[in-house]
Amino acid sequence: MVKLATVRTVLSLALARSWPVHHLDVKNAFLHGHLTETVYCSQPAGFVDSSRPDMIYRLNKSLYGLKQAPRAWHSRIAAFLLTLGFVEAKSDMSLFIYHHGAETAYLLLYVHDIVLTASSLSLLRRIISALQQEFPLKDLGVHLSSITFSESRSHC
Repeated sequence: MVKLATVRTVLSLALARSWPVHHLDVKNAFLHGHLTETVYCSQPAGFVDSSRPDMIYRLNKSLYGLKQAPRAWHSRIAAFLLTLGFVEAKSDMSLFIYHHGAETAYLLLYVHDIVLTASSLSLLRRIISALQQEFPLKDLGVHLSSITFSESRSHC
């Protein structure tokens, strides 16, 4: 779970530096996770093999509804981001930071949603392209209208 303070900080940096910000959605994110545990499931209702009704199946990949699915997905995307040169922030496991020379990027991960900002449009496009080659993405573009800070202000 990304911390609201982290979201505020990253968006404030992007705004102050006039960096482009993109909102991405990973399609069927949990299905991309690889299970490290052995998980079995029974045949789903309506799809029972009549010749082997007591058969159970061993899952190789995570599914929505499995308690292991969020962890498997996070491990999968974190491992991929590390190959791109990102590092996971120690203060928030949902923040990934890329820094190489004069180029910097911040990636916020919230389940299947990604908010990405970068010091240049070309870096942002390179990262989006790399992500699209690994995962099916929907690029929602500059889409920050759903992010509001009124929730945190009501507690002041």
